[in-house]
Amino acid sequence: MKNSEWHTSAKTRWEDNADHWHERSVEMWTSGSRKAIIPFFTKYIDNGNRVADLGCGDGYGSYLLYKKGYAVTGMDFSEKMVEIAKKQEKDQLSFLQGDLRSLPFQDEQFHAVMAINSVEWTENPLHTLNEIERVVTPNGYICIGLLGPTAHPRDNAFPRLHGKEVICNTMMPWELEKLASEKGWKKVDEDWVYKKGVKPSLTENLTNELKQALTFMTLFMFQK
Repeated sequence: MKNSEWHTSAKTRWEDNADHWHERSVEMWTSGSRKAIIPFFTKYIDNGNRVADLGCGDGYGSYLLYKKGYAVTGMDFSEKMVEIAKKQEKDQLSFLQGDLRSLPFQDEQFHAVMAINSVEWTENPLHTLNEIERVVTPNGYICIGLLGPTAHPRDNAFPRLHGKEVICNTMMPWELEKLASEKGWKKVDEDWVYKKGVKPSLTENLTNELKQALTFMTLFMFQK
């Protein structure tokens, strides 16, 4: 598939950010904004299954899935991220460079897919969801973490207001949910990672849509 200016710029951004991301990765996954993801994932997918981590970054999330007993393939479109990730390759844990717009996998290759903060960096999210759907088995699971309205990385979409090219789409969690529904995916579960300063106890009586509005990230589990 021909590279767009969006795709090329986004890839360059993550190549340049690889070392900084790697420095923070363990903290994010163990005690920071990503600490809820692995427990959320493991509630629904039995260990031993083949799973893909799409947009795996430096591969630490993939490694945590491997430690839980999954056969994991991590993929990222940054060569530098994959180079870092490959240092922790093991039997049943592998990494490759690839593109969410055209996944380098066979149809129905995985029982489950995890895509955390990666759909946001694609120019055509629906096409990306179609590709994810293609590589998941019937009745398989799709776990997506989508940046919420309060997430700082969404600043990368601001230049669009000046008519400039951007590298981050502005899809809201409720929009992802609607696209998934149109595709016939069943929503199995939803969880919320709140921006610092929001006490979860204050959100208990809010609707899901209002909870999404306060989030740094919304986690979804869909079933194909």
